[in-house]
Amino acid sequence: MPASRYTVSDLMTHTAVAIGREASYKEIVELMHQWKVSAVPVLEGEGRVVGVVSEADLLPKEEFRRTDPALPEQLEEASKAGAVLAEELMSSPAITVHPDAPVAEAARIMARKHVKRLPVVNGLGMLEGVVSRSDLLKVFLRPDEELEEEIRRSVLTELTPGVDVDFAVQDGVVTLLGPLRDRALVPLLAQAIRAVEGVVDVRMELDGAVAA
Repeated sequence: MPASRYTVSDLMTHTAVAIGREASYKEIVELMHQWKVSAVPVLEGEGRVVGVVSEADLLPKEEFRRTDPALPEQLEEASKAGAVLAEELMSSPAITVHPDAPVAEAARIMARKHVKRLPVVNGLGMLEGVVSRSDLLKVFLRPDEELEEEIRRSVLTELTPGVDVDFAVQDGVVTLLGPLRDRALVPLLAQAIRAVEGVVDVRMELDGAVAA
């Protein structure tokens, strides 16, 4: 099955907004507002990512302004209400991703960890960029013609050599059409086409006998 040709490095923002450990609360808020981001990585040394400050890390200052935590699980959040520096506010260690990671891997990390942005780091933990949810959605901007060409070249040529499989792509939805004698190929084709970055869905409008 063809591997996706898109990686995190293809979609990430290479010029990332970052802060140091000594950045103040107000400075962080101003930076997020200025650059319209929901989180910023915290760096030390030559650019190694040691944590991330997100909007969720900043909100306890407002949430617990007049009240104390009512539940035991709120104690950690409440402890950040008195924090004034990035090193006190940040979530550490940072949840990161490597630039050569598949786009699907970055999406899984965001979903499982409930984060909107991931610092992109190299093998030494040095910041190379940031990838956000909106960055990952850029793959769905690929034109239908580009998807059609990739499917024909990298999926059908490999899985159905010498067999003419008709298909159509409209708004990212791929529809396989016409007869296909070997029906055992149907789930393989569907899985391989869904693996193409930018495909929204796969539909089957096939007929023909099952291969003997």
